[in-house]
Amino acid sequence: MAISAKMVKELRESTGAGMMDCKKALTETNGDMEKAVDYLREKGVAKAAKKADRVAAEGLAHIVTEGNKAVLVEINSETDFVSKNENFVNMVEQVARHILNNNPATVEEALSQSFDGDGDTLQGYITNQIAKIGEKLSLRRFAVVESNENEVFGSYIHMGGRIGVLAVLSGSVDEQVAKDVAMHVAAINPKYVSRDSVSEEEVNHEREVLKQQALNEGKPEKIVEKMVEGRLGKFFEDICLNEQPFVKDGDQKVGKYVASKGGEIKTFYRYEVGEGMEKRQENFAEEVMSQVKK
Repeated sequence: MAISAKMVKELRESTGAGMMDCKKALTETNGDMEKAVDYLREKGVAKAAKKADRVAAEGLAHIVTEGNKAVLVEINSETDFVSKNENFVNMVEQVARHILNNNPATVEEALSQSFDGDGDTLQGYITNQIAKIGEKLSLRRFAVVESNENEVFGSYIHMGGRIGVLAVLSGSVDEQVAKDVAMHVAAINPKYVSRDSVSEEEVNHEREVLKQQALNEGKPEKIVEKMVEGRLGKFFEDICLNEQPFVKDGDQKVGKYVASKGGEIKTFYRYEVGEGMEKRQENFAEEVMSQVKK
């Protein structure tokens, strides 16, 4: 495989290694960027661990809203450089709009659908873009959401597409309230809207864990049950959106804040690029909170 100057430049920027070291690493690994990083790391080249300690999964989360429909998509790439590529950003927009207009049920169905553009199918379009952009790209997941006349969307994109949140609120709330909720979800990453959404199995498991903790602390059994129920409140606060202190006003719970504006949280979707695929070291929660509290 021919090693281009662009590949050497990308590896240098991601690792901090010198030009000759990067060229040798790419040559030894036949142009595989991630293996080249590992090669530099094994050789002890200065700063080469920088990229290796981050994630392999990069890309963009993107939201398109049109009328009473909205779509949240995640498209992955192998490096973060592509997220700054205008052609890639345009491709993500085109894919999102295709999904919004054609309403596929799965990624596989979406990729097999006819596409009016550069490629007979959506997969064909993406493949053609891979050739143009010079980056391996893949549609990982999406969520298509429809609202009724009494619901409003709230969308928030953090770090230029690192995290995307789509929230749906009902009632007389406006879009700013819905966006505030989406920003909170980006920062705190709740699992559920309310405690009613948490399965009985999960609650019972947590109750048993808390019970054992209390007994291990030497607490009398006669008060352990009351202690456990009290501590369950903190458990729900950690995972349930309605129960969490609002990032813009810690004295209010999110559910109470929305209710005070005449609304109710129906659902939310939160995509963090690469989540579940690789471990990240960046603390996105702190970064988001530093912005929403401004």
